[in-house]
Amino acid sequence: MHSWQCHFLPHIKAEELQDNISRSWIHSLAAVASVDLNPIRHKQQHCFSIFRSRHASSDSSSKTDLEVGNVYFRVPIFTNAELEEATNHFDSARELGDGGFGIVYYGKLRDGREVAVKRLYERNYRWVKQFMTEVQILTRLRHKNLVSLYGCTSRHSQELLLVYEYIPNGTVADHLHGERAKQVSLLWTTRISIAIETATALAYLHASNTIHRDVKTNNILLDNNFSVKVADFGLSRLFPNDVSHVSTAPQGTPGYLDPEYHQCYQLTQKSDVYSFGVVLVELISSMPAVDISRDRHEINLANLATSKIQNHEFCELIDPNLGFESDPEINRMIMAVAELAFRCLQQDKEMRPSMETVLEELKAISSGTHEPGKSNDVSYDNSTGQSENPPPSPECDNVELLKNMKSLTSPVSVTQKWGSSGISSVRSG
Repeated sequence: MHSWQCHFLPHIKAEELQDNISRSWIHSLAAVASVDLNPIRHKQQHCFSIFRSRHASSDSSSKTDLEVGNVYFRVPIFTNAELEEATNHFDSARELGDGGFGIVYYGKLRDGREVAVKRLYERNYRWVKQFMTEVQILTRLRHKNLVSLYGCTSRHSQELLLVYEYIPNGTVADHLHGERAKQVSLLWTTRISIAIETATALAYLHASNTIHRDVKTNNILLDNNFSVKVADFGLSRLFPNDVSHVSTAPQGTPGYLDPEYHQCYQLTQKSDVYSFGVVLVELISSMPAVDISRDRHEINLANLATSKIQNHEFCELIDPNLGFESDPEINRMIMAVAELAFRCLQQDKEMRPSMETVLEELKAISSGTHEPGKSNDVSYDNSTGQSENPPPSPECDNVELLKNMKSLTSPVSVTQKWGSSGISSVRSG
């Protein structure tokens, strides 16, 4: 409405024009024209003042109407004051982590709830409207294996803060290759459970038309019973690509990022599948996704695992503490998970299974009902009964994975070997 009024200001009313002419009859035509500009400027300034006044009034009204009872469109609203109190004024000693969009602090609310407060970086503030819209969506996602988003600060607040439930037992990364790993190694039964619960959470997100966009072991939290709570789901949706704090990866994290992202700059559900494939390799190997202390072509764990599988050397990557050599059942499960991880890591996203299929296969592997070489998404060509790959190393000669890794048939009926140039040519370093 206001823009409409400003747009038609040059059409000055006739009586105003007559008044200007009668006062300026001794001036030249040019002078008359110059006099006419004054009421135009005056009306433009007046129009802008009215717009600002009404806009401010509208904001004040919307704040009153929509945030009554500390709720904004059903999203619980926290004040800066109560979150400062909960985090002891964002004490650095309470810092839990520093991610791509902000720093996370431990806090305790007045009602006794323990929370994790994510303090978003300042340069993200201009995306307030998109922020509130997405928060509204994310708070509706409820699953036992997802970290609950309790709410956020008001869109009128000085800072944008997200309030999550606090998960006390650290991340999977901590337990695999961090400080907690030095205390005790996770048993294989715990690791396969972590894989299944994480896949369950991701399958739920995909069924809800939500892409996680940053699946990694640092975003998989564990409670005191080692049950999974996936964090930061959909968070990168809150901001455009150019505002991520991780400059090396606008969305996603190096070592987990879908190779196709660099071609189309879009992340899909199959991007989450790729990242989860890296997580599976971490669970098997206890090695980080990126390690610059490794050989140049082995810095990226996905590339390292792919190379080892293709050369029948994957056993070299398996954490020796898992009982792979001493327990036939663990041996079977680990190699089946390795096969599944390899399919998740295919460079062509169409060759990767869906998250739903990954979940079903993990359940089958855990229960002992998994049939090697079979999948709901892709099929294997074993018609010759022989493998074109070199014979496996002696310590792996009983592994079904290495007996069935002949070729994959894509959804478009184009046969592609597992040892495809597309996946083996990806190098990082």
